[in-house]
Amino acid sequence: MPINILMPALSPTMEKGNLAKWLKKEGDKVKAGDVIAEIETDKATMEVEAVDEGTLAKILVPEGTADVPVNDVIAVLAGEGEDVGAAKAAPAPKPAGGPAKESAKEPAKPAAAAVGAPASQPAATPAPAPAAAPAVAASGGRVFSSPLARRLAKAYGLDLSAVLGTGPHGRVVARDIETARSGKGLKPAAPAAPAIAPPTGPSDEQIRGLFAEGSYEVVPHDNMRKVISQRLTTAKRDVPHYYLTTDCDIGKLVAAREEINAAAPKDKDGKPAYKLSVNDFVIKALAVALQRVPDANVTWTEGAMLRHKVSDISVAVSIPSGLITPVIRNAHIKPVSAISAEMKDFAARARARKLKPEEYQGGTSSVSNLGMYGIKDFTAVINPPQSTILAVGMAEERAVVRQGKIEIATIMSVTLSCDHRAMDGALGAQLVSAFRTLIENPIMMVV
Repeated sequence: MPINILMPALSPTMEKGNLAKWLKKEGDKVKAGDVIAEIETDKATMEVEAVDEGTLAKILVPEGTADVPVNDVIAVLAGEGEDVGAAKAAPAPKPAGGPAKESAKEPAKPAAAAVGAPASQPAATPAPAPAAAPAVAASGGRVFSSPLARRLAKAYGLDLSAVLGTGPHGRVVARDIETARSGKGLKPAAPAAPAIAPPTGPSDEQIRGLFAEGSYEVVPHDNMRKVISQRLTTAKRDVPHYYLTTDCDIGKLVAAREEINAAAPKDKDGKPAYKLSVNDFVIKALAVALQRVPDANVTWTEGAMLRHKVSDISVAVSIPSGLITPVIRNAHIKPVSAISAEMKDFAARARARKLKPEEYQGGTSSVSNLGMYGIKDFTAVINPPQSTILAVGMAEERAVVRQGKIEIATIMSVTLSCDHRAMDGALGAQLVSAFRTLIENPIMMVV
């Protein structure tokens, strides 16, 4: 029975993607795990793997196609022993319900091609039971299942998206269909998504009408820009921000950094093993500070507070058309040299759009540094569902008063944005104070 290959949701925010390249052509044999295509998402270019084996009978979406909605059928796979020609003559209909976002619970398997209903499925399909319908939204429409499970589900009139999979990686197998027939092994109904008020600002036509025709160039938004707009609008609307600013004397850090970099071992070509930046120390200091103030290392949910045991620090990296936040995992226990090496690798692959979803999803807090652009201080927007983000300005020599005398010191201003639902001002101030103590005395980061 022919199998539909759907446009997969490769990140929780993905609604559309560009089909950059097909790595298999019509008539090629495909095995489970084979890379069949490259997809450009709002964050990266990623490889898509097949989850079934057969022959690629028909490519429905040619490479180079932009803005392909998630869950659209992009190709048809003929199973073993099936007539490839017949499969070509019967392209599958799109799955009902339209594109939906991938569940945030499945970041570890983003690169698998989604498998939908058989290509020979009749156009008129009975509506699923009300209890089963919400499962499509809950799972993002990505139903991983065996060919036998799909045939049984069709025969019994069951909605695969409502069946709880017990196979490898949550895959629905034949025994799950038998269990579902008895009324057991079904996913709980997901709550309806809250309605989002439409924008109340002026329309595109009204805005364009303010400017003379021909005095501007229309640059369409790409997927990344759209996602950034949606997420930051939601963050500023739904997260009650407050801001805490302090000045840090980083004279000791600058001196330590120069000494460490000068002592770095060199290879035969004279290239040092590492070259630490001030931002590397900032990441480490924030990570350790979150361990010293554990009540600030939290994520707000409506049901409970999530208090994190580790400090995973997201770091804003500017790339063409937007930004991305790769995550330094367990930054509190990593040496600064390891953090530095990871950041260099992440930054290079981010600009090439080669990061994997698990490398930029998650994180317990964030760092955004604009000091290299000469910015003295600024406030950053929290990256939900995190509760804090540290905005870092440039380090500069300033006149300071110490014991009644004016002296020159290297000062760096930082501003912590906090989610007031997760922490009150006093707790936020404790985190800022812990960070300042560490960044001003870098030797304490290794204690």
